[in-house]
Amino acid sequence: MNRSAKRINIKDVAAQAGVHASTVSRVLNPDTVSMVSVAVAEKVIKIAREMGYQPSAIAAGLRTGRSYTVGVLIPDLTNPIFPHIVRGIERTLDQEGYIAVIADSDNSRKNEHAILDSMQARRVDGLILATAHRKDALVDSCIAESIPIVLVNRTTDTHAATEVINDDEWGIGLAVEHLVQLGHRRIAFLGGPLDTSTGRDRQRAFTKYGRADRFEFDPELLVDCRAFTESEGYRGFASLLDKGREFSAVVAANDLLALGGYDALGEAGMQCPRDISVTGFNDMLFMDRLRPPLTTVHIPLDEMGVKAAELLLSLIRDPAMETTSVKLAPRLVVRGSTAAPKH
Repeated sequence: MNRSAKRINIKDVAAQAGVHASTVSRVLNPDTVSMVSVAVAEKVIKIAREMGYQPSAIAAGLRTGRSYTVGVLIPDLTNPIFPHIVRGIERTLDQEGYIAVIADSDNSRKNEHAILDSMQARRVDGLILATAHRKDALVDSCIAESIPIVLVNRTTDTHAATEVINDDEWGIGLAVEHLVQLGHRRIAFLGGPLDTSTGRDRQRAFTKYGRADRFEFDPELLVDCRAFTESEGYRGFASLLDKGREFSAVVAANDLLALGGYDALGEAGMQCPRDISVTGFNDMLFMDRLRPPLTTVHIPLDEMGVKAAELLLSLIRDPAMETTSVKLAPRLVVRGSTAAPKH
């Protein structure tokens, strides 16, 4: 690379195109390009590309008051669902000249607030939060301060912010109906933390189907885990076995909880699905490589990230845009962890 080579700027492009620099600036800004005729815009864009013009994010930020960065806050980077969501976010933002600043809160409310303060200090143009709790002061604060914000995967009880979430009730219904069709009547539930929408909604859906007589509902076979982690899945599944109550299948509220269940089953000298069938939720990477491969509810995680980024960009351009709720449809992926009960 020749470090002495001159960086092409807007004035250079304007001189080559025979227009004023302000015209080039309008053409290269998505919010003002409509102010220029199509013919002139096409000419400027063609010349800018030919000259190798690369816009300066710093300069653009000074002109528009934007930093062209977006804060993305996730609760646990080790959870395999989030890299898929983040990838969709980053790819979509990149197409519009934005950069994502990724932060992991480690499921800590204290960390969430500290990270948000840091992101605001960096003048991010908006936030995508995967950390929402059902009652969330951080989300309320962002709304009160008119910060462009989109919630992804989780939501709050108020649904006051634009959000992209999964249809959890439908997904749990797919898992339950699959087990019922196989002949299971005594089904247990391994749930997540109830202070999150995903934990609450998935447990609520399971209870709804049970009380609708889709199977023999037993409240004693519901276990709420403190986190969506493998270790909590192990603890929860072991507690189900310790209850001594009969069940032939378990619906887990996410794949990591199901993985913990596999460990508890093996330790108890039992096999899946011979002794107990298990379903997961999310369809994380490598779930088809387990022994046995996990039957699970597939969420379109990449699409979730893409849609969240698209909505945030729209909010940044039009802060008055109405709050939007997008609910994505899951599908069931049947693998080897489910079978007809042995008795």
